[in-house]
Amino acid sequence: MRFLTGLLAAVLLIAGMGASHAVVRIADDRGGRIGTYVDKYQDLRQSGETVIIDGLCASACTIVLGAIPHDRICVTSSATLGFHAAWDFGSNGRAVTNPEATQMLYAMYPSQVKRWISQRGGLTPHMLFLKGKQLQAMYKPCYLDAQASTIKPSRRPLPQADQLESARGQLLR
Repeated sequence: MRFLTGLLAAVLLIAGMGASHAVVRIADDRGGRIGTYVDKYQDLRQSGETVIIDGLCASACTIVLGAIPHDRICVTSSATLGFHAAWDFGSNGRAVTNPEATQMLYAMYPSQVKRWISQRGGLTPHMLFLKGKQLQAMYKPCYLDAQASTIKPSRRPLPQADQLESARGQLLR
C-alpha cells in the first residue's frame, strides 16, 4: 500500500511540474519587423516564461536570444537559428541593407552568438544558419515534459499523450 501511495504521489508531482512551468515554443518563425519582435519579446521577458526553440527561428525572431535571459532559453535537436543583415525597401522596391538597424540587431545578441556570426563574416544579406552541435553547445537542451504554447504553429505533430506517459514512466523507474 505504501508503494502505491508513493507511486501515485510521484506521478502527481511529475504531472504538476509539467503543468506549472509556463513555456512558449518557437517553431517555423521566419521573422518580420524588428520593432514587432522587440515589443513581443519584452512582454515575454516580463512574463518570466521559458522559451523552447524547436524548429526555425530566423531573422527578427533571433532577437529572442538577447531579450530573454540565457537560462530561460532551451533548444531542441530540431532548432535552427537564421541570421542576416537588416534591410529596408529601397526607392525601387528592392531590399537594401540598413547598416544602422543591422548594427542594432547585432548588438542585441549574446557574446557567444556575436562571436559565431563574426567568424562567418558578420551579418550580410545572405542567411547564416546556426544549428546542431554548435547551437546545442551554446544553449541547454529542452526536455519532453515541458508543456508549451506555440507562437507560430509547427508542421510537426506534438508527442502523443501515451508517449509523454511513457517518458514519465521511465522517470519513475
